[in-house]
Amino acid sequence: MKLSPQVLMEAYRAGYFPMAEGKDTDELFWVRPQMRGIFPLENFHVSKSLRKVVRQDRFEVTVDAAFSEVMHFCASDEAGREDSWINDDIVRVYSELHRMGRAHSVECWAEGQLVGGLYGVSIQAAFFGESMFSLRRDASKVALCHLVGRLRMAGYRLLDAQFLTDHLASLGAVEVSDFAYQSMLENALSAQADLKALPDQISGSSILHEITQTS
Repeated sequence: MKLSPQVLMEAYRAGYFPMAEGKDTDELFWVRPQMRGIFPLENFHVSKSLRKVVRQDRFEVTVDAAFSEVMHFCASDEAGREDSWINDDIVRVYSELHRMGRAHSVECWAEGQLVGGLYGVSIQAAFFGESMFSLRRDASKVALCHLVGRLRMAGYRLLDAQFLTDHLASLGAVEVSDFAYQSMLENALSAQADLKALPDQISGSSILHEITQTS
């Protein structure tokens, strides 16, 4: 199956996302989990130690500054991944979505080097998180904090995490049924939000202030 940006966007709107058996295979399949991982944007958990890292701006955080590099590391053994599902077809179509302004990345830099980040797809007021990587302690967590803060600032209603893992659960992700997810998705797709309408640079203290506000 050869993906196109249009097919992928329609799949997201219907609650599906693509995966590959492995990064070296050509086969893709559609996934719509019975139990879906999401981040409640109003209840994102930031540990005391992580708050300190974010507040001190230990990493330079950017948006859409290195999308291709983020995808590369998310699929790469360099980031400690032995069984990545990101194959060449997925890299191609998400790169096309990025050029269309539909896929975005958040990057963390240290001494001019990319050390962590994540990427995902934005449709209306829904953001579909795809993958993240970290080459330095807390880098991907900081990227996620900045994403959540920006999503809240921009008026997003849904942050889809696909599957719940222990790591994501420690950051506040929860599981919801497919029925509940479809309702959340419909609500998010009925609203408008634009991640790129925000300033390029937002301080860690501003991100924490946004995250810790009660909705």
